[in-house]
Amino acid sequence: MPADESVPEQIRVRREKRDRLIAEGGEPFPVDVPRTSTLAEVRARWAGLATGEETEDVVSVTGRVVFVRNTGKLCFATLQEGLSLDSSGERLQVMLSLAEVGEESLARWKADVDLGDFVSVTGRVISSKRGELSVLATSWQLASKALRPMPTLHKELSDETRVRQRYADLVVREAARDMVRTRAAITRSVRESLHAMGFVEIETPVLQLVHGGAHARPFNTHLNAFDTDMTLRIALELFLKRAVVGGVEQVYELGRIFRNEGIDSTHSAEFTMLEVYQAWGDQTSIAQVIKKIILDVADLLGSRVISTPAGEIDLDGDWRWLGVYPGLSEVVGEEITPQIAAEQLRKIAERHDIPLDPAWDEQKIVMELFGELVEPTLIQPTFVCDYPPAAQPLARPHRSDPDLIEAWDLMIGGLERGTGFSELIDPVIQRERLTAQSLAAAAGDPEAMQLDEDFLAALEFGAPPMGGLGLGIDRLVMLFTNAGIRETILFPLLRPED
Repeated sequence: MPADESVPEQIRVRREKRDRLIAEGGEPFPVDVPRTSTLAEVRARWAGLATGEETEDVVSVTGRVVFVRNTGKLCFATLQEGLSLDSSGERLQVMLSLAEVGEESLARWKADVDLGDFVSVTGRVISSKRGELSVLATSWQLASKALRPMPTLHKELSDETRVRQRYADLVVREAARDMVRTRAAITRSVRESLHAMGFVEIETPVLQLVHGGAHARPFNTHLNAFDTDMTLRIALELFLKRAVVGGVEQVYELGRIFRNEGIDSTHSAEFTMLEVYQAWGDQTSIAQVIKKIILDVADLLGSRVISTPAGEIDLDGDWRWLGVYPGLSEVVGEEITPQIAAEQLRKIAERHDIPLDPAWDEQKIVMELFGELVEPTLIQPTFVCDYPPAAQPLARPHRSDPDLIEAWDLMIGGLERGTGFSELIDPVIQRERLTAQSLAAAAGDPEAMQLDEDFLAALEFGAPPMGGLGLGIDRLVMLFTNAGIRETILFPLLRPED
């Protein structure tokens, strides 16, 4: 049968080996193979062997072949095991000699095994003449035949290839495996911190009849069982608040969020969000919760000082509070108040070459100017507070200034990491704000929230005063790793290839 010219040669050769093994009665993908020890366990137990020392201790180890060198009577290979909490992909040398495994077994190894294959090797633990801890094989078995070649270990994969073929990236690049472990450690730390503070973790619906909890464009879908249009959630907020109404006074969820918006180095269409709600709290008390979460992560990773391209961040320093209007006034060199006219703000924007939408009102312009001129300068932890009401429709009016709301954004390294509020619990005011949002949606704003009658009914049932926060887990990982969002998300959403 002629070879399929459309299949790359290396893939064709490996497929032919698979077919040959089956024809010979072998099994290129067995259900089970011998395994008594992980590679990490072998390294830990026999780390003290002297150069050239041999033992009579027999182990069976498994791993992916990431290096192979076949000579006449002696073959060397390096096995790599998978990622675990205790290992970032430990490697160990195995040796196959004619004297130990026999002529037939050695010949099969040379003929059957390629880079990328998984194998099981049984043999004695020794230290080679060069001092390399090894397993000297007495037998071996193919565990899984790789039908595609591995990337070359000593060559860098392109950024695009690394992200699209994360499975290959994890095999060949230790930094990719470290990112998985670091992210797992961070999410575990977040949960442990909240558990220690008495918070209860719950899960809320991903499919929702009404999209709300944030100003964002949703993904739309259809539920065939009910013949009903639905959306994927854009926030966790509204159902968590329902739980607080029901008496779960300290509650959180760490879950996936979906927003049908732009994708760049700091934004993804799907991402992981932490939201926390604390009855009998406010924006100040909930700020202490997010601060403890972040400091606990820093302590777990070993340092409260983070070096970034924007400068050194000292998490042990002062976490200051900065009002939006005073902060903007300082940067532009003139006083900005909630009473300022839109025309004056447009002149300021023009001086700083900041484009504005003609439809934006004073509050929206203030937020745009602050985001462009002030936020990038906030390297040290800063709670940006005292926003105009348009910034957060679900935040409580400020207790001392009706032109502001009790809400903050936590800026670290010039980037928003989280947000917090004194939550709005007055159902009358909440109805007014959601009605205004629904009117904006009807007028064509795709990001405006819808009127959620069930949520309003829950508030009318009675909600205690509460503070709430949202923390982007991806951006938290970015803070501690200096990586882009596509690196912190293991399998990010990508544009389809042609």
